[in-house]
Amino acid sequence: MLGTAVAVLVVPRGASPQVLYGTLTGNVTDSTGAVAPGAKVQVLNVGTNVTKTATTDERGGYLFSDLQPGVGTLVLNREPTNALSRQVYRELAAAAEEVSCRSDIAAVILFGGHEIFCAGDDVPELHTLDRAEAEVADRIRRAALDAVAAIPKPTVAAVTGYALGAGLSLALAADWRVAGDNAKVGATEILAGLVPGGGASDRLARTVGRSRAKELAFSGRFVGPEEALALRLVDELVAPDDVYDAALAWAVRFVDAPPAAL
Repeated sequence: MLGTAVAVLVVPRGASPQVLYGTLTGNVTDSTGAVAPGAKVQVLNVGTNVTKTATTDERGGYLFSDLQPGVGTLVLNREPTNALSRQVYRELAAAAEEVSCRSDIAAVILFGGHEIFCAGDDVPELHTLDRAEAEVADRIRRAALDAVAAIPKPTVAAVTGYALGAGLSLALAADWRVAGDNAKVGATEILAGLVPGGGASDRLARTVGRSRAKELAFSGRFVGPEEALALRLVDELVAPDDVYDAALAWAVRFVDAPPAAL
């Protein structure tokens, strides 16, 4: 499934990890202009927007292990901050339904790219809505977040950069959260003159307790990585460049598990 701002990337279970071919950055040619096998290059995966070091093969391809059989990656791709508009929420709900129904997906990664997970709602759009439209938008938001939380498969959020407002709610809808050790999260809606919507307050309270949830929502403050870990807003901290790989390592453990047991 490929939407404007949300995509599902998956390799069928039982297949080999994909070898992808495309433009490689760095010096990958020899003196004749041919691709040099064994060259260490920086590779950009345009699907997940992750750049990492890889080794070229004799055809100039590279093994990109991020796309592992049985693991689906639900990618937010709405530059620059993956802001969640009504249309993005609809696509998110559809993607959650897709990964829920596909038998070739055993575990799911939520990913916003290398720089940022999600900065929350599209605030300029929200400010254009009248009351009736805002109520509809909140129902759309709730349906999308509930759809992610209801995915009947192990789900991990790979949190890079920021997870703010509804972006934090999206991360909390996952079963596990891996974050970069420079990430910042927060219930920041109040800073934009908004209240947490779509069931965000309940989801936050279930995670950190009612009193702490109120403090976070009333202040809108940014929470650093160590405090986020202590509050269980995230479950694991890794180097920023290793966030996706750590999420993948968590997810692949469940690929061969009996689906009924999960």
